[in-house]
Amino acid sequence: MTQQGVRWTADQVLALAPDAASRKAGSKLGAAGPWSGTGCTDEGTVWGLCKGSGSTPYRTAVDVADVSGPAYTCSCPSRKFPCKHALGLLLLWAGDVSAVPRAEAPDWAERWIAGRRERAKEKDAGGAGGSSGSAGGTADPEAARRRAERRAERITAGATELEQRLADLLRDGLAGAEQTGYALWEETAARMVDAQAPGLASRARELGALPSSGPGWPVRLLEECALLHLLDQAWLRRERLPDALAATVRSRVGLPAPADGPPVRDRWLVLAQYDTADARLTTRRVWLYGTESDRTALLLSYGAAGRAPELALPVGLTLEAEVSSYPGAGQRRVALGKQFAPPARTEARPPGVTASRAAARYGEALGDDPWLESVPVTLDRVVPVPDGDSWQLADADEDTALPLTPAARNRPGLWRLVSLAGGRPVTVFGECGHRGFTPLTAWPDGPGPAVSLC
Repeated sequence: MTQQGVRWTADQVLALAPDAASRKAGSKLGAAGPWSGTGCTDEGTVWGLCKGSGSTPYRTAVDVADVSGPAYTCSCPSRKFPCKHALGLLLLWAGDVSAVPRAEAPDWAERWIAGRRERAKEKDAGGAGGSSGSAGGTADPEAARRRAERRAERITAGATELEQRLADLLRDGLAGAEQTGYALWEETAARMVDAQAPGLASRARELGALPSSGPGWPVRLLEECALLHLLDQAWLRRERLPDALAATVRSRVGLPAPADGPPVRDRWLVLAQYDTADARLTTRRVWLYGTESDRTALLLSYGAAGRAPELALPVGLTLEAEVSSYPGAGQRRVALGKQFAPPARTEARPPGVTASRAAARYGEALGDDPWLESVPVTLDRVVPVPDGDSWQLADADEDTALPLTPAARNRPGLWRLVSLAGGRPVTVFGECGHRGFTPLTAWPDGPGPAVSLC
């Protein structure tokens, strides 16, 4: 059997779901009842016909061997990727060998997979031969320089205006923020968008959401105002900053930059994957751990409002690939480059640290990026325990603990973590920041696959 023929676990399949509703609907289709004509190949293609509300069953196929993550096709009208039928098919494939036997692909599935392979070859050929002849960004470097200067001038004007808004807020008193409401900050955010500073716009919107947001909101508002003031001043004085910190400031205000770091080839363990969404955009965060480089990296993928991002990597598998870093002090974000093999199973886990060391890592990271919300950390030998109305991860070998963030306490993943631990120490990967710890993936104390908590 080839490596592609290794079947995933149910948790790895469900980690691909674009939202909770898809996860629930897909789970209902993970049984043999609605399926017919199912099959799979050692090359990584899974297919089947799913009975729906109409007379014609939905044709569903998945390419689990695609090196950039699973690819899906389904004749259903859903705009979600993967749809509930693809999730159900993968769950059936993962859980019941006899329900999805090895077989020869039907014509419709073979045509789809052959088309994908052909397009991949054309893309590789075009990338190999077309980069030097591209006229994209280097045709007129002088024009590009002038555009960059004009944008910097607009951002400077926006940052200066934002400083005045902050000064007005503090002069009039934070209590007045309740009366002015959200409209003032939405208008300020629109002005920052006009100034081509989306990072400043996003932070301005966050300020508008804080007044009357619960006990202690004036303190949170003052903290966010201070961070925004620091970012404004850093932009206005960016020429005096060290190069790496200046690159971080440019990224924080919203200036794009290419991933220009040298490619790092490794076997990257997919640590976690989860989505955040607003009215404009869905952002998918995929955490990777280099099993040879001992490095944690972040992939970001985006989808328009209402659509899931295309990149999807199963949690707990490894991907042999190259990644390149984006500029910035302490920057963990990378771009995914050439991939050499499809995701494969592994027993690898990232090394863990104590709860006290995790908190120290966040403090150290703030020196490189004062606007950092959290850092990726793997906790070794921690036990989830209740703490009044909240929960915390208590270190089994030290008298220390990390509180869970409010968002983590409201996720179903908390109960999966509690069930996995059963009062015993576990290994937990997540994000550690000033609001606490958000668990994303866990491993049992002993052999066992990763369990997604997202």
